[in-house]
Amino acid sequence: MQTQRTTPHLLTAILLVTALIGLGSFGAASAQEESIHPGINKPFMNPDVEQWLTRFERDNREVYARRNEIVSALDLKPGMDVADIGAGTGFFTMLFADKVGPDGTVYALDIAENFISYIEKTAAELGFSNVKGIANPADSTGLAPHSVDVIFLAHTYHHFEFPYKMLESMRSALRPDGTVVLVGMERIEGVTSKFVLNMVRAGKGTFTDEFRNAGFELVEEVPFSEKNYILKFRLRQ
Repeated sequence: MQTQRTTPHLLTAILLVTALIGLGSFGAASAQEESIHPGINKPFMNPDVEQWLTRFERDNREVYARRNEIVSALDLKPGMDVADIGAGTGFFTMLFADKVGPDGTVYALDIAENFISYIEKTAAELGFSNVKGIANPADSTGLAPHSVDVIFLAHTYHHFEFPYKMLESMRSALRPDGTVVLVGMERIEGVTSKFVLNMVRAGKGTFTDEFRNAGFELVEEVPFSEKNYILKFRLRQ
């Protein structure tokens, strides 16, 4: 019986398919050239910081009113390095800076340079020398590989125009034993407000699947409220 030989072209094709399967969502990340929601971040291209202070830092906004509870869920320790992605006016950034102390670093990331300038000014006024501002592009964190212990996203992930690329960038920036903490808005038809339904592109289950497909695993859902949820992810080993 004649043995079938594998041609060089066939072998190349097999290896290519195998590589694509292994890449999973990272193949999608590399291929994602277009925004999934063009214009969603237009209000943040040149924001009036004072205007957004009144919107972000108000007592009837749950993530602000309960900010200390949220910070506690991160279990921060002195010396840790934290990335606050979509930092906005920086109220979480300052709380993180206090928790990690002078031996740690808080990277405040935002696509709006106005917000970054405001955060850096506020940090200097409060005496925090451990805050570094990064005006990141829409498709990357701009963080060095393996540079942070915790990545924090509060009402930010649904604003990502390039979620697959951002997930890949976060995966690269996170240290092997690091954590991603996602604070998101519940999106439930018939329960959630129309404003949130129109703004938030998907619910908790879809976002969890996107993280899993990008190489993360859900390790905990922290009990919080009917309107907001807290999910903790780690890199899948």
